[in-house]
Amino acid sequence: MNDNATSSLAGTGFAGQLFRLSHSTAFHHFILAAIAMTGILAGLETYPNFRGADALGRTVDWLQNAVLAVFVAEIIIKIGAFGRHPWRYFQLGWNLFDFAVVAFCLLPLNAEYVVVFRLLRTLRLFTALPGLQVLVSALLRGIPSLGYVGLLLLLHFYIYAVIGTFAFGDNDPIRFGRLHTSMLTLFQVLTLEGWNDILNTEYHGSDIGYDEGWKQLPGAVGRVSVGLPLAAAGYFVSFILIGTMIMLNLFTGVIIRSMEDAHAVAVDEAHRQHIEIHGSPPAQGELRQLTEQLKTIAARLAVLDLTAAPPQPPPSPPASPAPSHRL
Repeated sequence: MNDNATSSLAGTGFAGQLFRLSHSTAFHHFILAAIAMTGILAGLETYPNFRGADALGRTVDWLQNAVLAVFVAEIIIKIGAFGRHPWRYFQLGWNLFDFAVVAFCLLPLNAEYVVVFRLLRTLRLFTALPGLQVLVSALLRGIPSLGYVGLLLLLHFYIYAVIGTFAFGDNDPIRFGRLHTSMLTLFQVLTLEGWNDILNTEYHGSDIGYDEGWKQLPGAVGRVSVGLPLAAAGYFVSFILIGTMIMLNLFTGVIIRSMEDAHAVAVDEAHRQHIEIHGSPPAQGELRQLTEQLKTIAARLAVLDLTAAPPQPPPSPPASPAPSHRL
């Protein structure tokens, strides 16, 4: 939807009234209260006293249906705000998300699954709170880059799993006996949960690292207890440094960059909606535009001062003394 169409929509006829209603602060707070209500009711229905055919159960069911009716009315208002072009409501991704959640809750479901599916209505917080929209948009924008970082992390796991299988498989066949068990062990090491026990087993040998219960496991049959202090220390320290300190920081960097982009898009969208509703940009936006214009003017004035300054004549050489004549 272009800006001109939306601007004209916000100020004409019944559709304009619906548009201003759907973008008003009171309407927004009312929808937030309805979303909070459905979450509280879903939590109450986890207790047997609040579900069933008794008075409390019927009251909770009635309130849930009332909240669902509010959500249906919200969708109708937002669709009506587009006047003769109702399909434009479905051109926005967040509107599609809201419509899918509400439509799914209207489906006839078995009573044992109703409470679980009602909890889906709380997902509408993603569209009701701009901050959550920024977070979700950042995650979606970062998926391509996160995929490459994940591929690099998978390669890191695979290389170290192969090395660990050959290096520690005889000493610790339960953790490093096969490639897939080595990768699971490395995942535990990367979480930094109990990795020191794994290090001690490879450092001192399985006779010291295994207790009696581990020694009796089927996978421990045929093991050879060998301590590899230097290899174990270098292996686990390098894996943790590369995996935790570098790889996970790459994930963090990608998400931060995506959040900056999503925040910039959200600011531009909020600025555009403010112009559509009020007919003028917000005060902060005007101040930012004026600041940028003043900086541009200052830069141009500096260039003009440099070009308009008259060139200075080169200094004249000192006059030589006149020659003296002897009589």
